[in-house]
Amino acid sequence: MNDWRFEVFCGGLFQTNGYLVTTGGKSWVFDAPEGIADWLACSGVRPEALILTHQHHDHVLDVGKIQAAFGCPVYAHSEPSEELTLSKRLERMMGIPCEIDPYTVDHRFEGLKTIDLGGLVVELHHVPGHSPDSVCFKLSGLPVLIGGDVLFAGSIGRTDFPNGDHELLLSGIRRELWALPDETEVLPGHGPATTIGREKATNPYLA
Repeated sequence: MNDWRFEVFCGGLFQTNGYLVTTGGKSWVFDAPEGIADWLACSGVRPEALILTHQHHDHVLDVGKIQAAFGCPVYAHSEPSEELTLSKRLERMMGIPCEIDPYTVDHRFEGLKTIDLGGLVVELHHVPGHSPDSVCFKLSGLPVLIGGDVLFAGSIGRTDFPNGDHELLLSGIRRELWALPDETEVLPGHGPATTIGREKATNPYLA
């Protein structure tokens, strides 16, 4: 992994993680929390692509800005919709505007198991339950999983949203993620990194 660099940007009201993966002079962005577009611009990075773990409001706030600034393609499981972003529900819950700049998904990977993102090959693990479109990305040849809001250090994604399903999430984690090597590092959508082995042994929802 000497040629690989992983940087995390944490932004927005919910302290959402976005990740910049760089190798061989190319970079890819995973998720678009509020503020990450400006961070990328200040870093002088021009990403090859933006890849979304899912499309809840806090993970897509800067998608439109990234598309406008860099013109890079956006990859996601599904087409954008209010059913996925839940922005109107969030407005009602919090009493504040939760508008999202319009954006498009250029490439959908629903039904795919692997995809080449222009030099970055990832294995796709569809794990619904937190959101219907939740996908975890295992980097091919590396012990790294970009997990979105599926699995956290000591916790799992919330399932009290519309289309949430607690048992579906648990079964998906056991089916898709527990098959990965224990040393696989999990880079989650919120909070610190963990490993598959640590969560197998200690996660109170799954141990």
